[in-house]
Amino acid sequence: MQRELTPGDLLDGHGRLGQAGWSRSEVRRYDRSAVAASRLRIKEWDYYCVLTPDHGLALTVADNGYMGLLGVSWLDFAARTEVTENVITPFPLGRMRLPASADTGDVLAAHRGLRIEYRHTAAGRILTVDHPGFDDGRGLHGELVLAQPSMDRMVIATPFPDAPKAFYYNQKINCLPASGTITVGEQSVRFEPDSAFGVFDWGRGVWTYDNTWYWGSASGVVDGRPFGFNIGYGFGDTSAATENIVFVGGVAHKLDAVTFHLPPGTDDGGPYDDSDWTFTSNDGRFEMTFTPILDRAATTDLKVLASIQHQVFGRYSGSVVLDDGSRVEVRDLLGFAEQVRNRW
Repeated sequence: MQRELTPGDLLDGHGRLGQAGWSRSEVRRYDRSAVAASRLRIKEWDYYCVLTPDHGLALTVADNGYMGLLGVSWLDFAARTEVTENVITPFPLGRMRLPASADTGDVLAAHRGLRIEYRHTAAGRILTVDHPGFDDGRGLHGELVLAQPSMDRMVIATPFPDAPKAFYYNQKINCLPASGTITVGEQSVRFEPDSAFGVFDWGRGVWTYDNTWYWGSASGVVDGRPFGFNIGYGFGDTSAATENIVFVGGVAHKLDAVTFHLPPGTDDGGPYDDSDWTFTSNDGRFEMTFTPILDRAATTDLKVLASIQHQVFGRYSGSVVLDDGSRVEVRDLLGFAEQVRNRW
């Protein structure tokens, strides 16, 4: 159906989602004080992933009610290795003060020697990280500036069946050109805006207990124009809109349903390998093959609370059909695809 949101408050006076649907900008206002659920159940996060042809950096700041998280991942595509380190804080319950908007408000988070900052400036979004103990003392630090030209984004407001006070409000901003330097140990890696691109994942919501989601994203340049996409499903009732969308030259082209086809056995808990993933759409507008480079895997199983994550980085090849019927051919576009199951 792909219903577009209209301006207004995200939640009504009873803490329920006022509208379900998607938009190409932040038209619905999030207010944490309007959430009707317990503070233990409110989940808020700001996640950035910035990729170059050879390396990648991912930063997470999350306030999940009973648990806060600061996360750093360093990816080396040539060596096919990754290092991820997380710092957990107990019961932040909103004290991390994550902004109510994806476009305003800074994030300043520090715990156990790890410092992550996101700041808005006239030049763009500035990401700062300092983690002296990273990777057994090698250390990681640096600063990236993510420019944000005028462009569309993916915004979605999703309800959950049989849980009227649960909701998922999410924004994905693709194709953010990145510049700066990240130093890991004695190696300094330069991020150049013609070959380094970031995606910003901004999420606020109250979820049901057990969810498995699928998410894919890529950003780069195709045929001389900024090109990217967001695909995914698994959260809530998407009958009003999906989060599938393609961006070309800053303009959004909305897609309907996209299905992830993982290698045999993977969905049943089997091991991930180098086998290709495929992606198909119900209208034939998004047909893609994904060739893995490395799997950023993490498993936490505390029985009542559990998280099984596979964020696989690799290259997409295939085609997409835009709103005007024209076809864009994609070859070896760097991005990621993931399958995550959370019980929390």
